[in-house]
Amino acid sequence: MDLIRSRFTVADLVGAPDDGKRYEILEGDLAVSPSPNRQHQRIVQRLHLWFCRLEEAEQGQVYLAPFDVVLDQYNVVEPDVLFIRSERLNIITDTNVQGAPDLVVEVLSSSTRARDLGIKAQVYRRFRIAEYWIVDPDMQTLAIYRLTPDGYQVAGPFRRSEIVASTLFPGVSLAVADLFDK
Repeated sequence: MDLIRSRFTVADLVGAPDDGKRYEILEGDLAVSPSPNRQHQRIVQRLHLWFCRLEEAEQGQVYLAPFDVVLDQYNVVEPDVLFIRSERLNIITDTNVQGAPDLVVEVLSSSTRARDLGIKAQVYRRFRIAEYWIVDPDMQTLAIYRLTPDGYQVAGPFRRSEIVASTLFPGVSLAVADLFDK
């Protein structure tokens, strides 16, 4: 006997409860995450401030979760932070992003670590997201996954004492220490 496996789609998210949890669809599977902790939110806030400087320089636009990114009907993600360069702003609608952002950031937590390093990295690579940043609050590091023709190439992890730069924004750098409490 064959098993019938239901696949969730973007249409299924319309009925998701407004309960403070994050609902995502990854390869047709529903993923639910609890709301993030204080440390996670502080890191996201600091990243937002850094990306706002790029926005002020008219490099593009930054968005924070919760804001759906619809990659296809079976993949709807909510990265902690996402950035879309100016020449691609047409993929942003009032309700979500329709297509792959240029850069996404996930801040690891105990409830999302395996997903962020596993299936989400695979989905981001498959949909050709140019850069995927992973911030590890426990190790106080930042790793940058850069898309190449062969998949993601990992730079880092970079530690508190290091300065990083994105290939998407030449001449702009970020001190890793600025992401974490002193």
